[in-house]
Amino acid sequence: MIERIETYEFHPVLLAPGARRPGVSAFMRIRNGADFLEATIRTHVDQFDEIVAVFNQCTDATPDILARLAAEFGPKLRVYHYAPRVHPVGSDGHRLTPGGDPSSIVTYYNFALAMTRHQWAVKLDDDHLAIPAALEAMTGAIRAGRADDAALHCFSGPNLLRDAGGRLAIPAADPVSGGGDIGFFRVREDTHFVHDPRFERFARGGLQRRFAGWFYWHLKFLKTGGGFANYELAANPGSRYLRKQERLAASAAWSLPEARAALTPGLLRRLKARLDEKQGLTLARDASFADSFPHDDVETALDATAPGWRRWLEGDG
Repeated sequence: MIERIETYEFHPVLLAPGARRPGVSAFMRIRNGADFLEATIRTHVDQFDEIVAVFNQCTDATPDILARLAAEFGPKLRVYHYAPRVHPVGSDGHRLTPGGDPSSIVTYYNFALAMTRHQWAVKLDDDHLAIPAALEAMTGAIRAGRADDAALHCFSGPNLLRDAGGRLAIPAADPVSGGGDIGFFRVREDTHFVHDPRFERFARGGLQRRFAGWFYWHLKFLKTGGGFANYELAANPGSRYLRKQERLAASAAWSLPEARAALTPGLLRRLKARLDEKQGLTLARDASFADSFPHDDVETALDATAPGWRRWLEGDG
């Protein structure tokens, strides 16, 4: 059964760190995610103790997909319908709405986090195709007590699009998803989302960001509307995401070897990384790309790291 949430007020005490169970929860916030929602859940569900999926303003098959998968996976997939209209990031509505308002994406995100029940949590998007071996190493370290609970264990994924010939490629304008904004963390009262005029921002509560690895392939730019439909760009012509969409449309499409060459850090980046934590994080990320994806092309890399990907991206099987 899907519970409908008409309104919500978040307080950090609701995260209740002392009452949480050992294990790892993933939480999802979904708007019209039908393209790859099932792929995301099926390729991640074995690695988590639960997935909390919260949907909002869906006009596609998202609610039906979640209902069907919840019936299959039982309590491991818990689904909520968050009913208030949530303003998209990049809009004036988001910028002007206080983070504590039920219509703020900040409250929406905090609701999803507060519904998790385990000591560790991670935000999961509806367009992540898991790299199971890397993900399993991370969740295994958490369960074995080897993960540092004073760190935000950040991870990334290569972005995918189709080039002019329909082949899978890496967008030159935005080759990588995840620059310190997503990671595994031990839930505390000071780990939650706060308002930023540009977007929701994760308040880390002093957790030190550390790059943990490449855990997924990012399918956002393969979605209906190119991954930009939920930003309501026609109604928000000043949105930063409109400019991002334009840059992406004009972008070159890199082969995997081209992406490796472009992402390999040079001397200047290495020097900057010594002075800035985020520069250090993205340096560690980009420096590990070549070892993580040494393959001749994107399809070969997918075969090696995400078996079964053709079912989701090409409809095979």
